[in-house]
Amino acid sequence: MATAADVRVGVNGSVYVAPEATALVGDTATDPTTASFTDLGYVSEDGVAQTIDRSTSDIKAWGGDVVRTIQTEHSVSYTFTLIETSAEVVQLYYNDPDATATLAEITGAQAGRHAFIIDVLDGSKKIRLEIPDGEITDTGDVTYATEEAIGYEMTITCYPDSNGVKVFKRMLLS
Repeated sequence: MATAADVRVGVNGSVYVAPEATALVGDTATDPTTASFTDLGYVSEDGVAQTIDRSTSDIKAWGGDVVRTIQTEHSVSYTFTLIETSAEVVQLYYNDPDATATLAEITGAQAGRHAFIIDVLDGSKKIRLEIPDGEITDTGDVTYATEEAIGYEMTITCYPDSNGVKVFKRMLLS
């Protein structure tokens, strides 16, 4: 039976980053900043988009019937735009660990890996996405324009941990 009270909206939330191999909080109640995670500030009104891609290959029997489909690839990523120009945001976007809010060196260096937490809030309800091993693998354009916040679009690609888990999705829905 349909229950309107079970409909969730991503009203607001936060994106946090920590150095690679930082332990995740493991619950929805703990403030990530008390566990070595840094809050990256405001996310644009578009929120956070999750993408799960799968590639498959069909195995065919003699005569052309598909008798089995196997998964050949799987990936999970999250895309968002940060709209605060802080040292932490600039460091992540430009992959410059020495960047400040006033100076970043754009070199094209390979991005480093990090742990991430994304909190999605709907009143007292929370969805927490914990990414033990992620990397910024794509960045969008930065636009400097009147009446538009300067935004830093980033895509996190999630890699499997030692147990094959790419993301832990924890939910506090009551």
